[in-house]
Amino acid sequence: MSLFLDHTNSNVLKGEITISGSKSESNRLLILQQHFPKLLIKNLSNSDDTQHLEKALKMATTYTAESVTINIGHAGTAMRFLTAFLATQKGQIVQLTGSKRMQERPIKILVDALLDLGAQIDYVKNDGYPPILITGKKLNKNTLSIKGNISSQYISALLLIAPTLPNGLEIHLKGEITSIPYIEMTLALLDRIGVNTSFDSKTIRVQPLKTEITKPQSIFVEPDWSSASYYYSIAALQPNSTIQLNGFKRDSLQGDSVLPEIYNKLGVKTTFTNTGIVLESAQVTLNVKSISLNLKNTPDLAQTIAVSCLGLGVNCHLTGLHTLKIKETDRLQALKNELEKLGAKVQITNNSLDLTASKKINQHIAINTYQDHRMAMAFAPLSVKTPIIINEHEVVSKSYPQFWADLEGLFG
Repeated sequence: MSLFLDHTNSNVLKGEITISGSKSESNRLLILQQHFPKLLIKNLSNSDDTQHLEKALKMATTYTAESVTINIGHAGTAMRFLTAFLATQKGQIVQLTGSKRMQERPIKILVDALLDLGAQIDYVKNDGYPPILITGKKLNKNTLSIKGNISSQYISALLLIAPTLPNGLEIHLKGEITSIPYIEMTLALLDRIGVNTSFDSKTIRVQPLKTEITKPQSIFVEPDWSSASYYYSIAALQPNSTIQLNGFKRDSLQGDSVLPEIYNKLGVKTTFTNTGIVLESAQVTLNVKSISLNLKNTPDLAQTIAVSCLGLGVNCHLTGLHTLKIKETDRLQALKNELEKLGAKVQITNNSLDLTASKKINQHIAINTYQDHRMAMAFAPLSVKTPIIINEHEVVSKSYPQFWADLEGLFG
């Protein structure tokens, strides 16, 4: 299905939005809750990915058959986290699979790391890719080495099982480390439940949690900063905007909380209040011709920023994007395809995107989303500049099911 958006007649934009809990935090806490049942989670994400993970965990921990097959669809985080979790569940045999795209997304680096720890995992079809057959067993080894420039989800998946291993886990990261904020998020959540951790240079240590959690422990999941990025983009593109986003705080675990700093360069002022943040767009014409950003710690913001720059007529040079090629789609190629349809000139490498904005944005362009939720939401703010069509718009449910309703609510 396609959605036609045209908000070009909007002048002063004011509104208030409440976004559900962070998908990244929610999914980490769901795994920890399986290890430590006294952990209570409040403000859990309502995303499809989190719901898929919840259902998969329930199926994996309650089935009575000799083996079971779990299909997690497009949920990449669930695939990585479940692979590690199920490897530690002694006596359980699970075939873990997903959508066609999921079966094209590599899992070998994580599987190899788990095999080094003593896990039993076999590939069902193609080596290095799902589906995989996991036979749970006790893992006794406690050290491994892994590349630091891989998806942080591989590393977080290992960290989430670490406190349940007899001797904890010591991970040595090789080479450059990317997406550090997501690793730090995982360690911070472990710290909150009483696990001793350290991250010194390129070595991460997680001690086993020797003392059982006997009293209920509650953790509130803060709202999702990645989802907030689309409202930053709207504020940047629509002069005289004031958008209140409830529940956000200054000291966030999420790497994408750098949004205030990034979008300040694009004319959006952020004010922290007792109830959240208020975004106010520039009252004058933006005097910026180009920006350069290294997004190695926040690659999920690349699509939103690139579209914002196109709408503002600002050239941009974005680097640190090597993980985008193995997301829901090859996000670098997808961005190039759709931005060029709108009139921009785009060059990409395996790690970067260079956009030369056009003076005029082409109208009534149909944006293909490639079954990628962030493609749909990143391009939606352009509707304040030009009429636009979003194909397969329902894909936003992967991370932000109420996005379209919240967006339309801003425009009355």
